[in-house]
Amino acid sequence: MVYSPPAPLTPGDLLYAIAPSGTLRETAKFEAGVKIWCDRGYQVELSPTYDKRWGYLAGTDTQRRQQLLDALTNPNYQGILCVRGGYGGTRLLENWQWPTDTHQHTHRKWLIGFSDITSLLWSGQFGVHGPLLTTISQEPDWSLHRLFNWLEHHTLEPLPGDSWVSGTATGRLLPANLTVATCLLGTRHEPDFTGAILAFEDVTEAPYRLDRMLTHWRMLGKFNQVAGIALGRFSQCDPPATIPSFSALEVLQDRLGDLGIPIVANLPFGHDGVNAALPFGIPTKLEARANGSGLLSFPDHHG
Repeated sequence: MVYSPPAPLTPGDLLYAIAPSGTLRETAKFEAGVKIWCDRGYQVELSPTYDKRWGYLAGTDTQRRQQLLDALTNPNYQGILCVRGGYGGTRLLENWQWPTDTHQHTHRKWLIGFSDITSLLWSGQFGVHGPLLTTISQEPDWSLHRLFNWLEHHTLEPLPGDSWVSGTATGRLLPANLTVATCLLGTRHEPDFTGAILAFEDVTEAPYRLDRMLTHWRMLGKFNQVAGIALGRFSQCDPPATIPSFSALEVLQDRLGDLGIPIVANLPFGHDGVNAALPFGIPTKLEARANGSGLLSFPDHHG
């Protein structure tokens, strides 16, 4: 299924902020994030339970699930802003049914977030892999312009990267945090990978854990279904110098480099740096050139 984005947002629209994952800890960054949306002209309504705490979670599963349900079913909300990542989104998916009109074009809403929000993006098969309310204030101007150009005008500029395995692939884009995506494999929330372009990023995962996850994908044969792979930032993933180990880069090259599909790496998305918006499910072109340069582009939505 190729995803068709919701109607463009317009400043003045009402957006709903939810915390479906980890409990809020970055209060100042969160407030700065809300201000960016408000300064753009949007109205931002906070879920009554967005700042709850239940262990490491932003409230009980029931509270967080209700936030998501309220956001999806209230016709006054044109978009859903996720407060932060962390962990907890997959817990909401147990015995979860998306509202029946969620995927109807006239009722589809923007869902914006990344990291742990991968669980909702992949299960619901809609939204934007992009800055959270706690991270958007750290984005450079060009990244903010990119996000708002997509939300408001359905236009996207290409993203440059480095070619690892040359070739060209086209397919619908499935952006994700690698760890969260791996935990969805074999569940009913796993999307169809046939002909897709996977876009992975991660943070604080030791090289052996990256190896374990990618080997799991290989053993399940999932990479045999995809057309290409785009890699963002794998930050804080290298071990201390005192520990014998491959680097994160070496693991990624070893576990992905022999798949026989185009790979473009070092794209500007992920944690601890620029997190360029990547829409879920839209037609995408991945160009890994023999000269070492690469490009992730969006032919149907080029500005």
